[in-house]
Amino acid sequence: MYTLYGYPKTRSVRVAWALEELGLPFDYKLIDLKQGQHLSEEYKAISPAAKVPALATPEGTLTESAAIVTFLAERHGMHEFIPEAGSFERAKYEEMMLFLTSELEQPIWNLAKHTFALPKEQRLEQMREVAMWEFKRVLPVFSFMLGDKEFVCGGMFTMADVIAGHILAWAKGSKLDITLDGKTDNVGAYAKRVLGREAYERAWRQEMAHLPE
Repeated sequence: MYTLYGYPKTRSVRVAWALEELGLPFDYKLIDLKQGQHLSEEYKAISPAAKVPALATPEGTLTESAAIVTFLAERHGMHEFIPEAGSFERAKYEEMMLFLTSELEQPIWNLAKHTFALPKEQRLEQMREVAMWEFKRVLPVFSFMLGDKEFVCGGMFTMADVIAGHILAWAKGSKLDITLDGKTDNVGAYAKRVLGREAYERAWRQEMAHLPE
């Protein structure tokens, strides 16, 4: 049994989505970010960075979403959701994961930081403009990497699609254009495809159900 520490509309939905795809039971513990629960010493003992998600496993705790979903796929995927270790396809999976978390996600996170996540005195309007410029620069790279493939690693849905799908949902929620006025239509079609998966819908609903009244 796993325990997922999370909060709706954050990266924790990635882990909930992965767990749902794999059909794994898990407990969900809400860490109320609005109430500052992530800053408590109790939670920092679980996640020193005071962030969600965190996944408690029988062997210890994991706190980076890309690492968590990769671990779950390797442990429970039964040759699904992740290419075989040592294969070229696995190298492309790792390449995509690194690109997604270090390149595609970062402008959206910077936009969020300078909109609401940072203390008001640390937010810079110019950084918001830079973040939007960076997103427009990096999205065509993702579009090229995706090409005409059904999923980011080809014909098999992998955990890299969980990360990519959530990043694109986050971008849309931040009112960023993921099609760049028709220049990256394959990205828009891809997002619709992966975000329409039942496991994503279940994960989203479950997290939202834990919000306080």
